Amino acid sequence: MSRTVFCVKLQHEAEGLNFAPWPGALGKRVYDEISKEAWGQWLAHQTMLINENRLSPLEPKTRVFLEAEMQKFLFDGTAEKPAGYVPPSD
Repeated sequence: MSRTVFCVKLQHEAEGLNFAPWPGALGKRVYDEISKEAWGQWLAHQTMLINENRLSPLEPKTRVFLEAEMQKFLFDGTAEKPAGYVPPSD
């Protein structure tokens, strides 16, 4: 049976993650308080940040930036799209 959590991002009970997706205290908090659905939303947002800002996830400064953005997106509600971002047209 799947694990459920009260997702602080979506504000309802939902299926939880199977493992902590990030190391340390932030990873534990994500595991305890974020649903699979909200994590999927973060992954899409993270991909957009990496692409629009031409970041390399191998760079330590990129990982620091992404961790801060993850905190904003999942917990603070203050994440923004990159400056000048235009969504792809259909």
